[in-house]
Amino acid sequence: MSSRQYFDAVAREWDKMRQAFYSQAVREKAIAVAEVKPGKLAADIGAGTGFITEGLVQRGLWVIAVDQSEAMLGEMKHKFQDIDTVDYRLGEAENLPIEDEAAHYVFANMCLHHVENPPVAIKEMVRILKPGGRLVVTDLDEHNFEFLKAEHRDRWLGFQREEVKRWFIEAGLKGVKVECVGESCCSESSCGDEYASVSIFVASGEK
Repeated sequence: MSSRQYFDAVAREWDKMRQAFYSQAVREKAIAVAEVKPGKLAADIGAGTGFITEGLVQRGLWVIAVDQSEAMLGEMKHKFQDIDTVDYRLGEAENLPIEDEAAHYVFANMCLHHVENPPVAIKEMVRILKPGGRLVVTDLDEHNFEFLKAEHRDRWLGFQREEVKRWFIEAGLKGVKVECVGESCCSESSCGDEYASVSIFVASGEK
């Protein structure tokens, strides 16, 4: 099963699953780091069912929501059916369906560990940023819970913060910071014999 097939399969249950993994504090931290302003345009990469998008819309932003899973986007459209400030686009993080320098902010929450080539994905996110715009990525610190690859189709077992910082700098960002969110992502294996608790980082930089 591919990552796309996995997310298509769990789309209807995703909101409930996400609540067990981590709280809204992750979203609040990411949005605070970005210093968002109402009326601006943000891109939510790997948007899922709209965890980050919801917080941005509540703050008066326009959002382009990108995900590889049609089922996830379908759930999101249903959830936000009365909201006209979200543009839904099917696409991959390494080849974003967004024009150059379109967004004031780009967010990617728990997306990077699912993509095939994280450095390329980061360069794509920087490509769609306006000059002066800010990229904010929230994801997992490096860990050794192999069952997450088998059960959740994670491609990567988290990342070293220095590695993420280097990718941001190599993509052309300045003022790069990689900090602790202050929360962990938690998941129990389907057999119940393993329990993962992995710290979450927030990486940011300005174009």
